[in-house]
Amino acid sequence: MTTAVRIALRRELAAHADPQRAEGAQRYMKSAMPFLGVRVPTVRAIVAAVLAEPTLRPTSREEWQQDIRELWDGAQYREERYAALAVLRHRFAAPWRTSEAMPLVEDLIVTGAWWDLVDEISHVVGAILLTDPEGEGGRLRTWARGESRHGDDLWLRRSAIIAQLGAKERTDRDLLAEVIEINLARREFFITKAIGWALRQYARTDPQWVVAFVEHHDLAPLSRREALKHLDTKDEP
Repeated sequence: MTTAVRIALRRELAAHADPQRAEGAQRYMKSAMPFLGVRVPTVRAIVAAVLAEPTLRPTSREEWQQDIRELWDGAQYREERYAALAVLRHRFAAPWRTSEAMPLVEDLIVTGAWWDLVDEISHVVGAILLTDPEGEGGRLRTWARGESRHGDDLWLRRSAIIAQLGAKERTDRDLLAEVIEINLARREFFITKAIGWALRQYARTDPQWVVAFVEHHDLAPLSRREALKHLDTKDEP
């Protein structure tokens, strides 16, 4: 990211800082990195305003990825990482959110290593999956098995499970079932919650499939409750 853009973003984030809110946000998020106390919608609005200036907007995939990495790696406050994700998801970058961006996305997940960042990044994972279902489906299976280039990573497993939250009718059910089944024996909170969330969301599209899946698999109680949360069926242990 050019120095001018970093300066502009940091200046605007600092101008919206709320020290009282920052303290509570850091405590709630259990973050070692301090907060400025800027709400996420405000962070996104700041990024949009800064990037509305054509001279500050990246003009190539390489520059865009470098901008994100530098803002992310050099972050002094957590909102700077939120800003990096706003750059990642900005509409101008839609043509660059393809498989070529996945090494960057994977690095962000592993270094982010907490739900507020990983869940946001997973929207991008899902969008890229739709551009290359076969290739990226294979990548997500690798993540789900703990066989990525980063090794076995909890947050890559979680991302593989929740990547299709917004896919609706375009959900790859075989992929969804497989990444969940691979992780059924793992009872970490962030995995069991992800399984339930993914099933609950897909139940909006195909409730019968979700009910059948729950009936035929030994889900953790949390996963089961979440999966059946909005369905007219008995949630029995």
